[in-house]
Amino acid sequence: MVASFSVWLSLALERHRSRKILLEMTDEQLKDIGISRADAHREGMRSFLD
Repeated sequence: MVASFSVWLSLALERHRSRKILLEMTDEQLKDIGISRADAHREGMRSFLD
């Protein structure tokens, strides 16, 4: 049980970091990966629990 919680927490924190990186990307970087500024903002503001 502790191991599965540890894995879940690790994945949740990685999602959180990835979402925050989207908020720091330039418009050109977002365009390169096919994400609009609005999509990046929406994703970046999601809870790390989602």
